[in-house]
Amino acid sequence: MRFALPIAFATLAAAPALAEDVNYTVDGEAFTGYFAAAENPKGLVLIVHDWDGMTDYERQRADMLAEMGYNAFALDMFGDDTPTETMDHRRAATGALYQDRDRMRALISAGVSQAQSRSADLPMVVKGYCFGGAVALEMARSDIGGMAQGYATFHGGLSTPEGQSWDGDEPPILVLHGGADTSITMHDVATFAEELEAAGTAYEIEVYSGAPHAFTVFGSNRYQERADMQSWAAFSNFLDKRL
Repeated sequence: MRFALPIAFATLAAAPALAEDVNYTVDGEAFTGYFAAAENPKGLVLIVHDWDGMTDYERQRADMLAEMGYNAFALDMFGDDTPTETMDHRRAATGALYQDRDRMRALISAGVSQAQSRSADLPMVVKGYCFGGAVALEMARSDIGGMAQGYATFHGGLSTPEGQSWDGDEPPILVLHGGADTSITMHDVATFAEELEAAGTAYEIEVYSGAPHAFTVFGSNRYQERADMQSWAAFSNFLDKRL
C-alpha cells in the first residue's frame, strides 16, 4: 500500500520508465530490492531503508527520484525472512548488523551490484533514512563498490563505530536532521561535525526546527511536511551538484 503524497510532491511529472521489484540472493538468502528507472537518467541514487525494512515507502521515494530524472535502487539490508513487524524485531535486525560490520558491508556491496548492473556507468549518490543513514555512512567510510559522488542522511544515525574513522578522502556528506530529534540528538550532530572537520571531509548540515526523528515518513505521527519539503529540496540541490 502506497502512502498518500503531500500535494507539493504529487505534482511531480511522468511516472518512471520502469519500476519493478528485484529479487536477488546473498549467500543463499533471499532479498528483495526495488528499481525505478528514468527515461534519460542523469545518474543513479542508491536508497537504504529505515529499521522497518524495504517497504513501499522506499519504493515511493525511488519513484519520485525516477520522475526527477534519476535511476533509483532501494536495496534490502534484512532479507525476505527477517521479521520487522514489532519494535523488538527491528531492534534485533538492526542490532545484528551493527554488531557484524562485515555482514553489513557484504549486504551493501550486494545491493550496489544490483543497482549498478541496471545503470551501466552512471555516477551514484547514496541516501539513507534513520538506520539507512548509518549504513550510508558505513559505505562512505569503506568505499564499497567504488566511491559514490556523495552521501546523504535523512534523520540518520551519525555515530562512528569503534575502530573506524574518517580520513578526509570521502566525497561530500549531506546531513538532514530534525532539531527536535531525541533519538539522534544535536550533541550527536555536533560530535559528527567535529569528526569531519578534524578529518577534512566536506559536509553540509541542515537542521529543521521542531522536526522530530523520522520527520520524512509519510502518514506517520512524526511526519512534518515543512521539514520534509525543505530536506527534499536540499537533497535535490545536492543531486544537481554531485550528478
